[in-house]
Amino acid sequence: MEIRTLRYFLAVAREENMSRAAKLLHVTQPTLSKQLKSLEDELGKKLFTRHSFSIQLTEEGILLRNRAEDLVGMADKIEQEFTSLDDITGGELYLGLAESYQIRYLAREICKFKKAYPNLHYHITSGDTEQIADKLDKGLLDFLVLAEKPDVRKYEYIEFPEGDIWGVVAPAASKLAQKETIEAKDLAGLPLFCSDQAWNNEIKNWAGNAFSDFTLEGSFRLSYNGSVFVMEGLGYLLTFDKLINTSSESSLVFRPLSPKLETKLYIAWNRYQTFTPIAARFLQRLRESFD
Repeated sequence: MEIRTLRYFLAVAREENMSRAAKLLHVTQPTLSKQLKSLEDELGKKLFTRHSFSIQLTEEGILLRNRAEDLVGMADKIEQEFTSLDDITGGELYLGLAESYQIRYLAREICKFKKAYPNLHYHITSGDTEQIADKLDKGLLDFLVLAEKPDVRKYEYIEFPEGDIWGVVAPAASKLAQKETIEAKDLAGLPLFCSDQAWNNEIKNWAGNAFSDFTLEGSFRLSYNGSVFVMEGLGYLLTFDKLINTSSESSLVFRPLSPKLETKLYIAWNRYQTFTPIAARFLQRLRESFD
């Protein structure tokens, strides 16, 4: 199974049309069809259901797409790493980021770093711990920013200078908005939005016995999407401060939890990871700055 064939497969899966995919790949449609047929023969599975004007992935095709995206991503990363070995002015950095206002510290260091290495290019993947940790473990990322203490058996890490403060995003006209801080008893019986990860960890620990009176209306991996539901009156969002616009022009307010709940942020990497020259230099800068 060749990487080039997987690239062809992913293009067809993305476009859902053989002609459009062939045009993007700069190959003829018969050539593309032949490559995909050979791939199906090699795997012994039908990957596409062909319709008059479109192509749809089968269950086997969906499985291959998920695996192929990682394989092609890894191949691209390897090529870029070797290309950048002799580039003393830059290279490629791959980072997986949790959602946090403290990412500003990382952005500042990248800004300073680019002045010394103008040919630096960085690639950002955002998501929750499960999503981005999986990519780091597969070698698709150089660094991982987590909103929980990393597993020291797998990772080394540096703590960010500041943590994130938890609170509630509520409509400005709601009763919760009239309070300066929010206690666990204030949230009993209310429809709440939160990430699954935080709901079962930070929020559960903070609420204590009152947690049994909490109602998870819906879970969100991105706080912005949760805030839209809050604006529509569907509930209240538990999230970090400064992730959502709660300025005077907004219809939302942020109220911190009481007692105070803070989550530390960490940048981590695989314990036995071999870095490219640019990634090693960047880590050294982070150590000097954050420490």
